[in-house]
Amino acid sequence: MRDIVLGTIIQNGKITLASFAAATCVSLICGLVIAGAYMIKHTYSQSFIISLVLLPCVVQMIIMLVNGNIGTGVAVAGAFGLVRFRSAAGRGQEITSIFLTMATGLATGMGYITLALIFAVFISIIDLVLRLMNFGGKDEASRNLKVTIPEDLDFEGRFTEIFEKYLDRSQLVQVKSCNMGTMFKLDYEVIIKPAMSVKEFLDEIREKNGNLEILLSRAEGHPDEL
Repeated sequence: MRDIVLGTIIQNGKITLASFAAATCVSLICGLVIAGAYMIKHTYSQSFIISLVLLPCVVQMIIMLVNGNIGTGVAVAGAFGLVRFRSAAGRGQEITSIFLTMATGLATGMGYITLALIFAVFISIIDLVLRLMNFGGKDEASRNLKVTIPEDLDFEGRFTEIFEKYLDRSQLVQVKSCNMGTMFKLDYEVIIKPAMSVKEFLDEIREKNGNLEILLSRAEGHPDEL
């Protein structure tokens, strides 16, 4: 069993047609598993998903071509460096998925196809479970409240009574001047109490801010770039 999982199909550094075909097939399967797991509860583009599917095969081919050749390895490292500096930073989850596909490609390129498949499936399942549990996520009841007020209105404590009546929690996140300094925009993170009327909540705020613009929306996710 240990030899099956940790053994390599490339013997004595020689790549055969059978070993190449097996490694390529496993690379495609790993790419499909990783891409499929990423598509669950994530926003994505078609090009990114296709890249996740094909990247293990590309990395596998590179590793097989290097195959102990130091000069080729240095050239490949330089090529990867150029790609890195021409690429914009992505979200943390995107970068993790790319590294996962590269890791599986490295494994299949060295002939460890069983280990690559087990690793890809295991990490994808852990990733999916963590996202389904909303591990590290924000409370779904959290909302963004943006209130526009006149420049001469003292906003500190002005909405306290309303917030205590309608909200479980509130936090002033940002204050921004607008309209040439004649108005302020207040940005709050709030959680509305269950069974409370949103319309009545907003109506009472309108009475306090002179009937200016109010926006209540879902909480925006914070950037998760690495």
